[in-house]
Amino acid sequence: MPSQRTSIDARSSPVHQSDNETNSSAEESAAVQSSGVDSDSDSDSFDSQTSRKRRKISPAPIDDESDDEDAPKIAISTVPSRISKKSAPAQVAIPVPTTGGITAPTDPNTSFAALNVKPWLVGSLNSMAIKRPTGIQKGCIPEILKGRDCIGGSRTGSGKTVAFAVPILQKWAEDPFGIFALILTPTRELALQIFEQVKAISSPQSLKAVLITGGSDMRPQATALAQRPHIVIATPGRLADHIRTSGEDTICSLRRVRMVVLDEADRLLAGGMAGSMLPDVEGCFSILPPPAKRQTLLFTATITPEVRALKERPQTPGKPPVFICEVDTQKLAIPSSLRQMHLQIPVTHREHYLHMFLLTDVNLPKSIIVFCNRTSTADYLTHLLRLLEHRVTALHSKLPQRQRIDNLGRFRASAARILVATDVAARGLDIPEVGLVINYDIPRDPDDYIHRVGRTARAGRKGDAVTFVGQRDVQLVQAIEARVGREMVAWAEEGVNLETRVIREALKLVGEKKREAMLEIEEGREVGGKRKRGMVKLRK
Repeated sequence: MPSQRTSIDARSSPVHQSDNETNSSAEESAAVQSSGVDSDSDSDSFDSQTSRKRRKISPAPIDDESDDEDAPKIAISTVPSRISKKSAPAQVAIPVPTTGGITAPTDPNTSFAALNVKPWLVGSLNSMAIKRPTGIQKGCIPEILKGRDCIGGSRTGSGKTVAFAVPILQKWAEDPFGIFALILTPTRELALQIFEQVKAISSPQSLKAVLITGGSDMRPQATALAQRPHIVIATPGRLADHIRTSGEDTICSLRRVRMVVLDEADRLLAGGMAGSMLPDVEGCFSILPPPAKRQTLLFTATITPEVRALKERPQTPGKPPVFICEVDTQKLAIPSSLRQMHLQIPVTHREHYLHMFLLTDVNLPKSIIVFCNRTSTADYLTHLLRLLEHRVTALHSKLPQRQRIDNLGRFRASAARILVATDVAARGLDIPEVGLVINYDIPRDPDDYIHRVGRTARAGRKGDAVTFVGQRDVQLVQAIEARVGREMVAWAEEGVNLETRVIREALKLVGEKKREAMLEIEEGREVGGKRKRGMVKLRK
């Protein structure tokens, strides 16, 4: 163990600076925290007394006082509607497909029409600014249209949803009936996202799609299933409940499904652990047609032995062999435009470092996801960061479904700058504005790390991932580095000594807010101090 710690320490030498630089950086950080209306953060705060129009068009003379070297870093911010004026050029530059380091490279010599995609689908994709296929789309779409079972593996943000949605919709349009396709996903939020994307791509046609997820009333869902929708997007737990409890009239159409998709298949097929979805997946497959009469598609960013088992199954007579398409999954599991960094911190002051880290000049304009391993940690951090006047919201399994959808909507709309989440948010969610992912807790499984950091640097954009490393986390970091094929570098920002800022500005403040946050949680209060609904006052 001592030699392992030495290897990380050698890569993570702290940022040294003179006393004058330390004092000035500490004063700047304090000014940002106290005023909340700074040249870089005026449009990032709801407390500014200036009108929105004046803030947009005013020359903002304070910008001249900012450090020129920080300007390009701040311009990387992709928060859509609440960024300062000097960040505007980055919004125009990011979508250009000729930018270096594209995560999902497109072939300029290939079009969707060349892949035998119908004109109405090509036009629909063009209206969504999807003009050229990515590697996974170019490899999978023609083979799926031929009727082959498929295993698709590609990095996060490479367009796997389009890779299976387009051939499904094309084959459905040739012979529309319900239920034509079933799409299973591990999380409710991912199911909702796929539902919206399928509806958008199929907008020229009268497609009926239904969403079957937990956290909602089962009766409307049973009614929708009984009306024979064309495509069902579901989480396996809720669909298995319908199969067990709903009548034959509700589920009979599932017996004639033509195409079945397992998105994030590695998570759906993982067994032998707490929270495994495999029993529910097997329950869903029990009512589906046999493999010879359906087409099975598996897509994931991390291909596991359980996923490859589809290839090893005996070939069905009269059916073409399983097609496997892997695009750069073995060479590098994460996008090349993603910067991986680590920050060594004492575990006893993790919250203090997080607070000051979120307030640095480079990180202040960014939209950020903070990942935790436990729902209790996510709930605690949400209370704490709100008390520290950060615009924060949460996403984890203990929240009601309505609140999960609302919180995710607030984060997408940049009403909240920080999303504190568990691994519920680690898979499949496409939020282009995310510029930074923070691993507050290091995941035990390196594959979970890949999915977490895949929430940023999507579709060619740049992104950062910073992992907080404690005294006992060295082996976890080395396992992650071995899995992704690239070492993490020590985090550093010019003119910032995080340890000095924590000592001068955060020790007392964060200590007080920690006690308030714990008190709020003990009293059952919501984030912001309001008492939770449904709480009954004790009678005297």
